[in-house]
Amino acid sequence: MENPKIAGRAPIKVSVEEGKSYAWCSCGESTNQPFCDGKHKGTGFKPQMYTAETTKDVHFCTCKQSDNPILCNGAHKSL
Repeated sequence: MENPKIAGRAPIKVSVEEGKSYAWCSCGESTNQPFCDGKHKGTGFKPQMYTAETTKDVHFCTCKQSDNPILCNGAHKSL
């Protein structure tokens, strides 16, 4: 499988709601970052689901290099 496209060099803060699921873009091609818009079709990538355990702000990864896919771990700082 090819590497994902770096969609951004900083995380996107999202206010998530308890119990709600979010489809995170893993390919980097979505124009609706950090969420999937279906542009992965025909690639080996698929959206990854994130279900909020509590209502809070989280930082979704946009560089697609995080060791903890979906949430930012600071990997963008070394790009």
